[in-house]
Order: sequence, then structure tokens, then C-alpha cells
Amino acid sequence: MDAYRWFLFIHVAAGTVALATYWTAAAMRKGTPRHRLAGRAFLLAMLPVLASGVPLSLAIAERGRPLTAIFLGYILLLTGSACWSAWRAIRDRNHRERYFGPMYWIFAALVGVSGLGVAVMGTMIGALLFQVFGAVGVAAGVDSVVQWRRAPDNPRWWLREHFNAMIGNGIAVHIAFVSIGLRSVLAELDLVVVQYLAWFGPLVVAVVAAVWLNRKYGGARARASLPRGVLDDTAQPPRAPAVATGSRPSSLA
Repeated sequence: MDAYRWFLFIHVAAGTVALATYWTAAAMRKGTPRHRLAGRAFLLAMLPVLASGVPLSLAIAERGRPLTAIFLGYILLLTGSACWSAWRAIRDRNHRERYFGPMYWIFAALVGVSGLGVAVMGTMIGALLFQVFGAVGVAAGVDSVVQWRRAPDNPRWWLREHFNAMIGNGIAVHIAFVSIGLRSVLAELDLVVVQYLAWFGPLVVAVVAAVWLNRKYGGARARASLPRGVLDDTAQPPRAPAVATGSRPSSLA
């Protein structure tokens, strides 16, 4: 087996684990130890997916398909950015300044600029897929600035960042498997139609899910709708200071 096939095997195997752990985490009550464990397993599975995607993209370029390689590299960047956000939003939920630090802005700039480049390239060659997903990157870059500005007024900023990132990850892990499934089920359809269904189908579902979740859970005015079990340390009341005397502290402390 040559190097390309080895990297492809790693990519598919890790992607299968990522898909399984993605839905495992989604099915569990949010904020529980099992949910967090499944989420960590998903992010760990995404590491070999991203790492193996780099040599696969380079191999595609060497085989005379440079535009496809550029597009796949761009998708890797989008996915890597979403994985970072999903992880750091939870880790830094009590440290907003840390989350919106240098790495946040590096990813925001890379995603926005590369998305613009892919959209322009798609317009020049007449590739709708490039245009749409390039626009997704531009929108993500702009939204990074918007959410940074809104975060101080939204105590649940971290929850919004987390589930939006996981929705983005969901697009990535489903496209390949949906594409394989549709080619088997809808073999009589034109290959371009199947490709559009495989790429745009998960994207449309993700956009609908993101709009619904943002309205229900992500806004500053949606505190009453917080799902049971979700971590929300910012909502906890401050503890009363310890009593300086030797008397027993109040049960409210």
C-alpha cells in the first residue's frame, strides 16, 4: 500500500470514529461527564482527520488537480478553526479575554481571507461549490468580529461559540459519508447533482440548526431557555465571604 492509500485509510477510519462520537455526544444530556467525554473523543478523532487531509490534498495537487487541492485545504482550515473554537470555548468560558486572544484572531483572519479567495476563484471558473463555501468563510470571519463585540453583553457567549463550532464540525464529518451514501442510493442521478446534494444538504441543515439554537440558547436574553445540565458557571451566584469569627458559616455561604 502506497503512502496515499495509507493516509486515505487513516482519514476514513478517523472520520468514522469522529462521526460516531459526534452523534454520541449530541444524544447525551449536555454538560454531563459522558457528554464531555464523547466530545473530547470527537475532537481527538478529528486530529488525524485534519493531519491526514494535508498530504491527501498535496497528493491531489500532484495528480494535476490543483484547484481541488486548494479547496480541500480550505475546508481543512475551516474544520480546524471550528475544532479549536469548540474546545477553547468550553475551556475558557470563565475567561473571555483568553478565548478572544491571538489564536482567535489568527483563525478569523485566515478563514475570512481564504474564504474570499476561494469565492473569487469560484466566480472566475464558474464553480458554485467554491462560491458558496467561500462565502461561508467570509461570513465566519465577519461573524468573529461581531461576536467579539457582543460577548461582553452576553453571559452565554461561550455556549454560542461552542455549539456553532460543533455545527460547523458536523458539516465536515457528514459531507464525505453523505456523498458515499448518495452515490450508492442515487446512482442514476448525474454526478454533479449528487455532489451538490452531498455538500449543500448538510450545509442547509446546519444553517437551520444554527439559527434555531442561536435564537433559543445563544442570545443574552435567552437565559430561561438554558437546557438542563449545560454548564453555565457565569450564572452561579457569588459565594458569601467566609465569616471571620470562629462561628459556623451560614448554609447560604
